Amino acid sequence: MIKALRTNSQNQDFVNLVSQLNAYLKTVDGEEHEFYNQYNNIDILKHVVVVYYQNKAVGCGAFKPFNDETVEIKRMYTDPEYRKLGVAASVLVHLETWAKEEGFKACVLETGKRQTEAVSFYKKMNYQCIPNYGQYIGISNSICFKKIL
Repeated sequence: MIKALRTNSQNQDFVNLVSQLNAYLKTVDGEEHEFYNQYNNIDILKHVVVVYYQNKAVGCGAFKPFNDETVEIKRMYTDPEYRKLGVAASVLVHLETWAKEEGFKACVLETGKRQTEAVSFYKKMNYQCIPNYGQYIGISNSICFKKIL
């Protein structure tokens, strides 16, 4: 059974999952990892969702304000052993619901083109490709998405 918890970046399960995410991204991103990593400090994240499957933390995600109407989805990750069980969808839907409750109207996010599973997932979740924003402008490996809530 899947259970979601709203928390913040101090949650140890979130910290552990992000550590696994960073190890995975280091292998996928290669030399570009340090560029991306500088924008992924979790200390500032106040809106975190951790998903548990049979009481084990197996997925996470977070959002931070991007502007007055939009949040940026950050640190989405599902333990590879628990993929295809709806964990990522549960995390994202909980984040979107929370953002909407906080008065936000849209979500944006960035992922790497080499993360084909993530790209497919966001498209399946009705995110639309947008021009790269902010620090991702001109970064050929980045693909940015937006969804109106």
